[in-house]
Amino acid sequence: MSDIDTNKADLARRSVLGVATAALGLGATAALLPSTASARGSAGADGIHPPPTPAIDTSHATPELARLISRVFEAKTSRHVDATLSYFYPKSTTYIDASLGWPIYSWDELHKLFAGLMPTWPATARSYPTKILGDTNSALVFFIDTPELFGHEIRPMGVINFKEGKIARWIDYWDGREFTLADMKAQRTPDEKFPTDFKESKVGETAKRSIKRVAHTISDALSGGAVKEAASLFSDDAVLEDQAVRTVVTGRLNIGAYLERAAAHLPYGAGAEVRHVVGGHLGGGYEWTRGSGAVRRGVTALELDGDGRISRYTSVWDGSLVSDDELSRLQALVIEH
Repeated sequence: MSDIDTNKADLARRSVLGVATAALGLGATAALLPSTASARGSAGADGIHPPPTPAIDTSHATPELARLISRVFEAKTSRHVDATLSYFYPKSTTYIDASLGWPIYSWDELHKLFAGLMPTWPATARSYPTKILGDTNSALVFFIDTPELFGHEIRPMGVINFKEGKIARWIDYWDGREFTLADMKAQRTPDEKFPTDFKESKVGETAKRSIKRVAHTISDALSGGAVKEAASLFSDDAVLEDQAVRTVVTGRLNIGAYLERAAAHLPYGAGAEVRHVVGGHLGGGYEWTRGSGAVRRGVTALELDGDGRISRYTSVWDGSLVSDDELSRLQALVIEH
């Protein structure tokens, strides 16, 4: 079966599940999966009783991945150190905050970090996913950390790789302006000490061929100025979102026109290269890097339709690295003339 046929089969299966759910009067589709323990108000994995969380968009994730990621966040929100770390690969764990430049290169280091942090979190603190993309080989998750955890609400994208069913690599990207410029300046690792090795070579490229092809094709097109080729990869009603610039463009033709004006100025445009790809037939994303400019790294999420076209393209990078004037210039590029 081809990648496109697999996409269509997976989406068709979700459509059938959605109809069945509606017929049962449950009031939700298969694409909006509440955390199992939260929905029941009863204990989840390891006897954990997490507080209720909003529904999760799992329309571009396998059911197995959706369950696994939900349990990870249930454990984290419940401030259960051992339960949280039970989902990480003990032989080789990498966690890096790509905005602050905080690297952790072992399971023991990560355990020590959570053991120090979690007891300080109040019962009202929550960390929960809002969207999950990919499969249990590699994935991308949108999530929210409420202000009780780190002093400010942040909305990262986590890039995840698995080994033997456990998380072996997790890289968080988020917009530093959510954290305030002063706190980012105080806590970000200096440029000369900022980590450059994000350990993607340790986990390898395990993303499905379909998502790798789309990721490399659109990145190469944007980097090289081939905007028409980039626009052709989108579905007719696609959405392009840049969370740092706070822009949303809807429709393939509008996206193409926007990229004509903006691609040369965006961090993931001219000069950007793919660092690492994650995800499955329905969606995932890619980390990208640049050799010059104020913004050197970020991540883009890709949601694919049944024909393998991009239905949603969402980029996250650290907006605190550029001036207010530069952000204003980037925002102005969305205006049609």
